[in-house]
Amino acid sequence: MEKSRRKFLKNSIVFTTGTTLSTAMAGTLTSCSTKTINIGAIGIRGMGNANIRAFLRQNNKDNPDNIRLKALCDVDSNILNERASWVEKQTGKKPDLYTDFRKLLEDKDIDAVMIATPDHWHTLISILAMQAGKHVYVEKPMTRTIGEAILMEKAAKHYNKVVQVGQWQRSGDNWQAAIEYLWSGKLGKVSRIKAWAYTAKNPLPVVPDGPVPNGVDYDMWLGPAPKRPFNPNRFHYNFRYYWDYAGGLMTDWGVHMLDFALYGMKVSIPDRVMAMGGKFSRPGDARQVPDTMNVLYDFNNFIVEWEHSITLKQKKFGSEAGIAFQGNNGMMVVTRNGWEVIPEHDVKEELAKGVPFRKGGGNIDKHVANFLEGIRNNDRNIKANVTVGKNVVILAHMGNIAFRSGEILIPDTETMTFRGNDVANKLITPEYRSPWKLPEF
Repeated sequence: MEKSRRKFLKNSIVFTTGTTLSTAMAGTLTSCSTKTINIGAIGIRGMGNANIRAFLRQNNKDNPDNIRLKALCDVDSNILNERASWVEKQTGKKPDLYTDFRKLLEDKDIDAVMIATPDHWHTLISILAMQAGKHVYVEKPMTRTIGEAILMEKAAKHYNKVVQVGQWQRSGDNWQAAIEYLWSGKLGKVSRIKAWAYTAKNPLPVVPDGPVPNGVDYDMWLGPAPKRPFNPNRFHYNFRYYWDYAGGLMTDWGVHMLDFALYGMKVSIPDRVMAMGGKFSRPGDARQVPDTMNVLYDFNNFIVEWEHSITLKQKKFGSEAGIAFQGNNGMMVVTRNGWEVIPEHDVKEELAKGVPFRKGGGNIDKHVANFLEGIRNNDRNIKANVTVGKNVVILAHMGNIAFRSGEILIPDTETMTFRGNDVANKLITPEYRSPWKLPEF
């Protein structure tokens, strides 16, 4: 069964519009082993701001010229100028500034780009960057749809570029230690995995459409998304709550936690997916995605449960987000705070003894360092490479598609569709607003 599951991930989806990627562009990794790596940052408000700071922290007294933040790009010139001023104060060098990412990609001195735009832009900018000869650090979720995820992996292989997805827990020592404990077999047979996120966000009141803020190129912000009047609820951070641009908490936090379900259990595609939820907590607010949702993934001999609430404040095991592996001998709980093993009360074997809480910590700097090492060592097999990003974002999108179609999904690995579900199948491949197009392979 696993062989057929892999076909779902490896086969290509044909996009009927767009340009063909030239095989002449397919090349080898460019060595940057002895020079400063020039970075262009595209999307620099929220997580993009955190990322550029992490990149700059790669310069230290032992390696003061490891990277150069050569260029910044954002459709909001207010943010662009603010970040440029900060970078210049930190580095003594003023970065080049762009509001159109295509102009940034024309700079042949830029070796890699950091992409932290809204999700609906991730795929196209990433592929165009690879076409232009750049390596890519792209925020999670890697793509807005299943079809884009498959295309991203094909592009990375075609252009032989290093792609790191911002799932920085993959570079966390505490997360890796927990996975190695799981692989030791001490938990016994794992039959259930629970992953969750409770983000306790405030209500988002409905507001009317309004004027585009000064300094914002709104048409570029929309890009391939459907044309709509400007509404402040859909802009900046809150874009993640609308299907046009993102997938809600399922793809925002889900890719972090569900990634470790796939990693720990060494699987990819489930046999069945079902979802339940809705706008139960605050039905009248402006969010489009469900504020409350549970998803079940059936992997034949174990199940994975995902649950989230955008608005409630409950925490499990003291953390707003985490994952728990339940085995015959005990339960291992992993969060960003750390990890522990809680033994089953009636199991007395030596292997079932619990593991006291082991503190975790932030790992974004290690994740960025791993990306730079991949570039310098001509190594695409880094911590959260394009295949890692693809596998988990497909799983998360399956949860959303199960919710939106209202039916149990059964992936057909031969045709790369969901059996007997036209509504679900229409959500696999994105539709881009003209003139933006995805390339064909």
